Amino acid sequence: MSHILVVDDEEHLAVGIKFNLEAEGFQVTVATSGIEAINAVESADSVDLIVLDLMLPGMSGYEICEQLRESGYEMPILMLSARTLSEDRTRGFDVGANQYMVKPFELQELISRIKNLLGQQNRRPPSAAKALEIYEFANAKINFKTYEVAIGERSVRMTQLQIKALKYFVQREGEVISRHQLLEDVWEMPGHVTTRAPDQILRQLRKTFEPDPAKPVHFLTIRDAGYRFVKDGVE
Repeated sequence: MSHILVVDDEEHLAVGIKFNLEAEGFQVTVATSGIEAINAVESADSVDLIVLDLMLPGMSGYEICEQLRESGYEMPILMLSARTLSEDRTRGFDVGANQYMVKPFELQELISRIKNLLGQQNRRPPSAAKALEIYEFANAKINFKTYEVAIGERSVRMTQLQIKALKYFVQREGEVISRHQLLEDVWEMPGHVTTRAPDQILRQLRKTFEPDPAKPVHFLTIRDAGYRFVKDGVE
């Protein structure tokens, strides 16, 4: 039985989500603040997924998500918010959220997304993840397990989303990857959504790894097609 943590200070909403998820056969714990949420994760035998509200007393959903990711927790996090700006959605992904839903939402869509995230978690091939634990290109060395990144002698901090996007490119080295693919596979959003998130992540990767971000040789934009990662660079 999967254990889901619902973090929301709106009691009626949290209770409603808990009731419906339990009806679907899930074990559900409710937390109403950031401190409660962190304590619930640390004290539980396991938490398989978190439904996380953005606006909470004491700590925001952004801060909770970022703290959990920095502590090494990798369970899927589905962020809820009444905020509709693309900047809010992008920030949520930057701190490690897997999906982002805008309030008000349809309960059945929430349940469907939760099941989908849990299914993806269960389908992950451990051998593939292990094979890409350490990766090197140019003067960069990336540990995908610990999120440690070094550029020469310099340590670089990257968000979970940036690491996830980087790993996606590395696994498809040389392939042209469309915005549609990136949105569906990295952000786990419908590919038709209008957002500049893929462009922003490319800028971040170029700023981190390219000798001259204005003239990229590893993370290329292919006009009208998408993007391509080239390990050895292009002349």
